Amino acid sequence: MLGVSKNATADELKKAYRKKAIQYHPDRQQGKSEEEKKEAEEKFKEAAEAYDVLSNPDKRARYDQFGHNMGNMGGGFGGGGFGGGMSMDDIFSHFGDIFGDVFGGGGGRQRGGRRVNRGTDLRVKVRGTLKDVAHGVEKKLKIPRYVACEDCHGTGAKGGTAYKTCDHCHGTGVVTQVRQTMLGMMQTQSPCPQCGGEGKIITDKCPHCAGEGIERKEEIITVKIPAGVSDGMTLSMQGKGNAARRGGVPGDLLIVIEEEKDAELQREDNNLIYNLILDFPTAVFGGKVEVPTIDGRARLTIDPGTQPGKVLRLRGKGLPSPNGYGNGDMLVNIMVYVPQNLNREEREAIEKLRGSENMTPSESEKRSIFARLRHLFD
Repeated sequence: MLGVSKNATADELKKAYRKKAIQYHPDRQQGKSEEEKKEAEEKFKEAAEAYDVLSNPDKRARYDQFGHNMGNMGGGFGGGGFGGGMSMDDIFSHFGDIFGDVFGGGGGRQRGGRRVNRGTDLRVKVRGTLKDVAHGVEKKLKIPRYVACEDCHGTGAKGGTAYKTCDHCHGTGVVTQVRQTMLGMMQTQSPCPQCGGEGKIITDKCPHCAGEGIERKEEIITVKIPAGVSDGMTLSMQGKGNAARRGGVPGDLLIVIEEEKDAELQREDNNLIYNLILDFPTAVFGGKVEVPTIDGRARLTIDPGTQPGKVLRLRGKGLPSPNGYGNGDMLVNIMVYVPQNLNREEREAIEKLRGSENMTPSESEKRSIFARLRHLFD
């Protein structure tokens, strides 16, 4: 949408967004048909959403990993963000500094510059097993958060109507001052001191929320954890944080992934590792064994004379890549159990093999075994 490369810097992103903002800005669509205006508005929102994602390091990292699938978390493209649920006023408020640079003070709007509050973000930790990571999972969380007051609908005014337009700024939320400087006449804008930039004044506060416009409640929120996430990764659900005082833009819900350690399988990026301990007869004669996998168990054939340090690879039995490009592998490290407690019959049977040519490795066999074991210590 912004026409920048994957390695674009913050300045390059800002310049690209400014260019799109000017091209599709509502105030630049005068004289066009309603259909053309609607199309320009959608492009305007898409550009704002693209910049919102790419200018935020966390969101940009998730986009690099998940692409448009990050929308499954309720944020990013098509997921209820700017393009899916936020108004034009929300966008102007969120990126007012950029619009101010392009169009002058007032947020780049001819229809007013009221300040739009933003609620705070919430952060929760979600624990998941390897199976959750492999297939993705949907979890329901009970989240205590601030929501819009039901009595006043978030306005802070009694009945939702007990307010009036600020007579100082006439509802714009800003006051304009013009003064003479060495460089000529300079015009500046600042939040209205009478209404605090809200454009309206409450005449009778809501008794339920004391005029704040928000109340604390517990809500059940469904969180979709995509396949392939890793420990410590942070996902975001836009608009699921705390509501803003007296209306505005709600904050985000940040979900921090905590991956539970599996009792048998170890994770290495998208690969899974299992250490298989063979008894001595199976290592010598070969046989069938079972190893655990994410979805159950797999049956393997052990070749006769299998040496410790050998690695069996089960392709595609690892974890999915977060960007959707296939699965990792499962690596089975072979170890051989050497018994410590032997009865007399067992001891005598093994003692007879001592010194046998076939029981002593050659120099080439030693080098081969050392090469296989070396990867365990790299």
